[in-house]
Amino acid sequence: MHRFYHSPGSCSLATHIVLEEIGAPYEAEIRSAKNGEGTGAADYLALNPKGRVPALTGVPGGAGGAPDLLTETIAILLFLARSHPEAELLPPDAAGEARCLEWLSWIAIDLHGVGYSQLWRPHRFVDDPALHEAVKAKGLANIRAAYDHIERVLSDGRDWAVPGRYTVADAYLVVFWLWGRRIGLAMAADWPTWARLMDKTLARPAVRRTLAQEGLA
Repeated sequence: MHRFYHSPGSCSLATHIVLEEIGAPYEAEIRSAKNGEGTGAADYLALNPKGRVPALTGVPGGAGGAPDLLTETIAILLFLARSHPEAELLPPDAAGEARCLEWLSWIAIDLHGVGYSQLWRPHRFVDDPALHEAVKAKGLANIRAAYDHIERVLSDGRDWAVPGRYTVADAYLVVFWLWGRRIGLAMAADWPTWARLMDKTLARPAVRRTLAQEGLA
């Protein structure tokens, strides 16, 4: 059985959703990412020196942490989807899978790694506190630009992020939809096509269970 380390409402939400979609048993352990309260604890750093979530046990191999611990959202989502093909969370063809990974990579690097990191963790970009507000403002602008891009892509008439089926990319988009609400953006008004996709996604039983478990419902 996998042990899943997560922080409610963080990017680990996508992994949590996929674990619920798969339906295989797992154990969940909260490691709060707020101010490093849980992710910065000595016992967690001994397990995962990156001090981040999500992390998943029971995956053969290693990359600097505890044996058989897998980190990084994209890697975990791909592993879970590939390990449970019956859940149909990845497209069956090479091009479709590549398009799914295209979504995941861009979200993780540009939207999360740049936009939201600038907004919430400006100290990662500049040491001088006097510059933090400028970094945060740029982060918000980058987030809005990314959300405009998501809206444009989804506005071509597709049914899901990768046309043809619900995938791990849709689960990952839930995180940033909810984060947009958290920072006060007019999500449904400014990005109506994305809103329609989220209406379908948030209605899925696995998504609803996950949000309830994380206190987000």
